[in-house]
Amino acid sequence: MKKYSLFPVLLAGILLLSCNASRKVSSTIPDEVRVLDTMVVTAPAFKETDPKTDIPNELPEYQASATRLFDLLHTELHVSFDWEKEAVNGEATLTLLPYFYPADQLTLDAKDFDVHSLKLENGRDLSFQNDGEQLTIQLDRSYERTDTLEVRIDYTAYPKAEGGSWAITSDKGLFFINPRGEDPEKPRQIWTQGETENNSRWFPTIDKPNERCTDDIYITVEGHFKTLSNGVLVSSANNPDGTRTDHWRMDQPHAPYLMMLAVGDYAVVPDTWRNIPLQYYVEPEFEADAKAIFPYTPEMLEFFSNLLDYPYPWPKFSQIVVRDYVSGAMENTTAVVFGEFMNGKTRELVDVLDNETIVAHEMFHQWFGDLVTCESWANITLNEGFANYAEYLWLEHKHGKEDADYHLISETDGYVSAAHGNAHPLIDYHYSDRESMFDEHSYNKGGLVLHMLRNYLGDEAFFAGLHHYLIKNAYSDVEADELREAMEEVSGQDLNWFFDQWYFQKGHPILDIQYDYDEKSHEVVVRVEQTQYQDGMPPIFQFPVTVQIFLPGQAPLEEKDWMRERVKEFRFKVPGKPQLVLFDPDRVLLCERSENKSTEDYLNQYHLASNVRDRLEALQNLVGAKSGHPTEVLISALDDSFWGIRMFAMDNLETGEIPLPKVEAIAKGDPHSHVRAAACFFLGQSGDGRYADTLEKIVENDYSLITTAAALNALYTLSPEKGLKMAQSLENQESDFILNVVADIYFEAKDISKLDFFQKRVEKTEQYTAVYFIMNYLELVQQGDLSNLLEASELFSKTATNSSASIMKRYAAMRALNELHVHLHDRIKQTKDDREKEAYAAADKTILDKIEAIKAAESNPELKDIFESFPNLKK
Repeated sequence: MKKYSLFPVLLAGILLLSCNASRKVSSTIPDEVRVLDTMVVTAPAFKETDPKTDIPNELPEYQASATRLFDLLHTELHVSFDWEKEAVNGEATLTLLPYFYPADQLTLDAKDFDVHSLKLENGRDLSFQNDGEQLTIQLDRSYERTDTLEVRIDYTAYPKAEGGSWAITSDKGLFFINPRGEDPEKPRQIWTQGETENNSRWFPTIDKPNERCTDDIYITVEGHFKTLSNGVLVSSANNPDGTRTDHWRMDQPHAPYLMMLAVGDYAVVPDTWRNIPLQYYVEPEFEADAKAIFPYTPEMLEFFSNLLDYPYPWPKFSQIVVRDYVSGAMENTTAVVFGEFMNGKTRELVDVLDNETIVAHEMFHQWFGDLVTCESWANITLNEGFANYAEYLWLEHKHGKEDADYHLISETDGYVSAAHGNAHPLIDYHYSDRESMFDEHSYNKGGLVLHMLRNYLGDEAFFAGLHHYLIKNAYSDVEADELREAMEEVSGQDLNWFFDQWYFQKGHPILDIQYDYDEKSHEVVVRVEQTQYQDGMPPIFQFPVTVQIFLPGQAPLEEKDWMRERVKEFRFKVPGKPQLVLFDPDRVLLCERSENKSTEDYLNQYHLASNVRDRLEALQNLVGAKSGHPTEVLISALDDSFWGIRMFAMDNLETGEIPLPKVEAIAKGDPHSHVRAAACFFLGQSGDGRYADTLEKIVENDYSLITTAAALNALYTLSPEKGLKMAQSLENQESDFILNVVADIYFEAKDISKLDFFQKRVEKTEQYTAVYFIMNYLELVQQGDLSNLLEASELFSKTATNSSASIMKRYAAMRALNELHVHLHDRIKQTKDDREKEAYAAADKTILDKIEAIKAAESNPELKDIFESFPNLKK
């Protein structure tokens, strides 16, 4: 499972709703990387405890692995769908064995089922109780562990949500999208999301991660739909009533939460790797872009198979994009589901690494999560930590270590930010809710800890250890000690200290690092103090230390030692005063740090350090410095080997600080589209009309739509006439990058003849893109006449009541409707013409009636609460 945080989306929507931001294309350029703030924690004074009051009376709740009473061997499902009622009509045949002890009762997870019959394979009816969560079945006799049992259940399931989490926002299990076809802009689909224990909302099973079975799934759908499920498509049979039944077979065991199905109108683009079929399921408009949406899939399979010395273990690999997905992506065995944020035209996806890292994340799960599965949700990092680290491994392989280390910055930032508010052990047997385990600890920290383990053991031992772990535990469930044992068996080392500290304790070192040079003894002095203090967090972490010392005219020296103290002073003999000293120069250690570095130190750090994070931190500390010539070093950074640093430099230089011909050359020729885009934006901000022709040619010729969008924005800034003409020529582009800028230009030109352009985009777009067009349309329509306002109110009302639209889009539409009410209220106050007052008042009443009707009809409790604040006269 790849979590996909909605926070940036929500933030973008809030900003768009809150203000008319300046019309720039900065949103098309990746966010500036944020380096962790320095944080020093001082331990509070020692306080005596009262043993009578501070000793707990009971143990904390322990989240054990599920007890195995039966072993589920095989699941056969026959399913069809009632779209109108959003129900699943199913027949399930389960083959099981008692796990060890004799059993005369079987319990299955089955949430919100109507069970029509429940029989043995011989047709004998079995008595059962159905409490809405589980079926408790009284068997016909006591079964021994050698006795195979087969039960057949005829049922109707009514999947419904009862909760969710930050990573997986709904636990509904099976989702009907636009089931009655009420939204003409949205396809009808069905898809499932089983993790954590939600597949039991559409078929009966033992819904635990330490269970696994093979399966046959027969899916009956209308003939025009495509289907996808685990394993291979065995047959596809047309039925007399116009439906079709597809038979999918998975003959290798996997956990029930990894079983899936998807139904919809898809283009299926085939591919192959080592004679294994690959399939890319996309909506028809993205058929030509499928290989860009799922980039480098065959190459990734080859890379991971070779890296692990364990070929991809399944019979096919399919990837599908679905609408309104409740997470980022899900690693269902052989059939990965992704949210629609993956969609894009090939030219939009140039230099966009998100699709690559998410594909890598889910693909690595096919080994770590599907082949070898966590025994319990307390151990979920054995799935997610590996998948997160796969992102680093792929970037390092395909794009180089600098891109991978750049990615590591945001991984560290995300974890540390979460740990400040809620630190817990990576393996957490005392969680309050299994869904809470899907957080920045299990994902980010899990990957960062593997990165440290790799660097401690060395590549050869680390990857040999992973191979051994997979061989030893294939098709089984594991806990963290089994990973430790595999690594120990390969490396010959005792790794208890590492696993105890990083997996079973919480937190991370917070270091105060002080550098000095002792002129008398000719020694570099590095004083390190661990300042972390929090309940349950170790006051002392132990870790290997590398110190890199740069001396003039010499190759850097590397000194190695260990940190096993709260405070330690390292001293290293050197022939003279160093230019720079770096602690942990490869930036492997998961920690926070503060350092006593001067401006001169940061200048040297930028020019001498090899790690991208050290160079970036140096630039960030130099920007705005009163001395140290930050402009000169930023100009130097425009030629840095890494695109992220070149872009940072471009974003932080001001007009007049750099010759514009240099910027023009970057806009035309930098190898990375994001840097070219930043340079185009800079040219626009320069106000120098001589560069309009250059920008016009970039719009016409640059392959990346990110760069094209930035150049179009800059062109309009320098030459509104040329920019408006170019915008009109691009109006039919199917790219949000381009159309957002076209919308900006039409808005700035106050061209109300383009209202229909905004109307169409409001209808076609979703999430924050839809918010963007709604608010632009709102602002522009207020320049028009009363008929324009009423037409807009119809569109906003229709959008706000469209239950298939996203919550963000519907809220934006309701708010826009209220803004029309505010606008008409202002017009009524401003006009002195009685007829105009009367017309405005009538229109305002129409809008107020719409607002009240929307409020009365709204069934979503979140939106209903928000909608109660309308109407109001607040802008």
